[in-house]
Amino acid sequence: MLDVVCFGDSITARKEGFPSPILTFKLTTKLKNYHFINAGISGNTTEQAMQRFEKDVLARKPDIVTVLFGANDSSIHKFVELDTFKQNITEFTKRIGPEKTILITPAPIDEALQPNRSNERLKQYAKAVKEVAEETGSHMIDFFTVLYSKPNYKELLIGEKNDGLHFGEAGYEILSDLIVQKLEEINGSNNKVGYFRRLFQRLFNK
Repeated sequence: MLDVVCFGDSITARKEGFPSPILTFKLTTKLKNYHFINAGISGNTTEQAMQRFEKDVLARKPDIVTVLFGANDSSIHKFVELDTFKQNITEFTKRIGPEKTILITPAPIDEALQPNRSNERLKQYAKAVKEVAEETGSHMIDFFTVLYSKPNYKELLIGEKNDGLHFGEAGYEILSDLIVQKLEEINGSNNKVGYFRRLFQRLFNK
């Protein structure tokens, strides 16, 4: 059983009518050989999340961590400078370990319902996440591009609050599927590495 911590803001923490946070609820139903731990706190920027990083993430000694921030960092009312955001994401990644980190770009929003946020700014924060993944060698899911490229993406953003930011089950279905795909990809890669390591050991021991 592998422990996976989902670290983030309200996008990670929301229940959307489910008995527990919808993201980890869906992941648990899709992957039985993983233990998913929700470490999302609504309203968090990466600056606030840094204060609880040790307790909520590192202390749990997870096998994998998903990191999903940017919706609050990029907002007008909670603004965290892009460079600072990137530094914080880099710090999370390095302390977790790039091979154990899945960075996820923030989702787009419906600008008609979100006066304090813009997709242009969110795109910049998504780009910063991708740069950190490239620079550190961590795993990455470009959730922003996947969702934004869909013609009906605004419909996918409709959730209980219908505020253009906190999406509902349809959005979480896409996000959880992307995480499942990435975990299976990582697990498959690790199995191959393990196979070749064992093969090398057998040959070397002979």
